[in-house]
Amino acid sequence: QVQLVESGGGLVQAGGSLRLSCAASGRTFRTAPMGWFRQAPGAEREFVAARSWSNGNTYYADSVKGRFTISRDNPKNTVYLQMNSLKPEDTAVYYCAAGRAMASLTTRPREYEYWGQGTQVTVSS
Repeated sequence: QVQLVESGGGLVQAGGSLRLSCAASGRTFRTAPMGWFRQAPGAEREFVAARSWSNGNTYYADSVKGRFTISRDNPKNTVYLQMNSLKPEDTAVYYCAAGRAMASLTTRPREYEYWGQGTQVTVSS
């Protein structure tokens, strides 16, 4: 059974940092793009960041560019999201997602095959 389990969410003041982790089990995602999405109350799920499996390319939403960094540790089958200079508008449930094997880096949720259960990030002003 494939599982993605996020951790590292919590409550932080504006300007602070958090590091989210997403541990995968059930199969290796070494050849799959990995992404992070978020969903605020009453809003649609939106793309945050993604990392290619093949060449290490990354892509970020404009709203987080320069503040967030996605990385992956393939031997540990884990992907991370380092979030710095957090803002109240970053408050959301954050989800990690695994794309299909050998797929290209993508920002579209429907092209991700597996999803975690989400972890809450709350940024107070």
